[in-house]
Amino acid sequence: MSGLTDRYGRTAVDLRVSLTDRCNLRCTYCMPAEGLAWLPKTTLLTDDEVVRLVSVAVEELGVREVRFTGGEPLLRPGLTEIVARTTALEPRPRVSITTNGIGLTRTAAALEAAGLDRVNVSLDTLRPERFKELSLRDRLTDTLDGLAAAAEAGLTPVKINTVLMRGVNDDEAVDLLAFALEHGYRLRFIEQMPLDAQHGWRRDEMVTAEEILASLRAAYTLAPSDKPRGAAPAEEWLVDGGPATVGVIGSVTRPFCGDCDRTRLTADGQVRACLFATTETDLRGALRAGAANAELADLWRGAMRAKKPGHDIDDPSFLQPPRPMSAIGG
Repeated sequence: MSGLTDRYGRTAVDLRVSLTDRCNLRCTYCMPAEGLAWLPKTTLLTDDEVVRLVSVAVEELGVREVRFTGGEPLLRPGLTEIVARTTALEPRPRVSITTNGIGLTRTAAALEAAGLDRVNVSLDTLRPERFKELSLRDRLTDTLDGLAAAAEAGLTPVKINTVLMRGVNDDEAVDLLAFALEHGYRLRFIEQMPLDAQHGWRRDEMVTAEEILASLRAAYTLAPSDKPRGAAPAEEWLVDGGPATVGVIGSVTRPFCGDCDRTRLTADGQVRACLFATTETDLRGALRAGAANAELADLWRGAMRAKKPGHDIDDPSFLQPPRPMSAIGG
């Protein structure tokens, strides 16, 4: 079996699958208040098509981790069944979702029963009014309840993803870590990336990994984790000697492209070799034209062979992908 190895010797074993480009929040750094022009329903992969392509990735191409994303994946009506069918594949992949947490109170137990291993929940503030300003929805309580429901259902470790923005929520780093430590969640701070629909990202407005660590060190002692990082995007730090940790993902200032092990599938069936790719490979068209699994696998291999060595954000020629994060999948 030949896997998804690119020209630079990296092998993709981690698949991110977007199930929808729709979301029930309107986070200002992600999409405009009025939302976006959603993908036509006829272009979206059906549940059967999602599972078919995931099975190709797992059974033919050596993928070991599958994460379902969006948009907001909990908006996908067939999510639980998709998870159950994915965890039934051989060899069984580890399966997780990235979500805003809204809806986990009603779905966490069913997702765990379907075999879901864990969740990542996006949470950028603990202040209700600030949450409303950032997301244009008054749903902080729902997100916090969703975190608790995930933990109660055993979807652990429950991870929190936080994007700090200068002059917006960068004063909450310590509070967010204290909250995560109190509840046993694993917090990861992520540098804001140029993936907003408005194309308004500016590097000088981004809170850097170094600034995040400096803020945390004002209240905690941080030491590098002795756990090998491997292809993980987060640098892990022991908090006050451990065992609790905090992660920092410096996608822009501390890129980890050389160790990247990810491949991405959009909700409309396009393979992306990189989060910042400006080209895609269409699997949906081939699948609907009757392609066999071997043909789909070959198309996927070709897409990954064309992967660039890095995202080139610091290069003057860098172009932001035409699709925003909500359409690419986190």
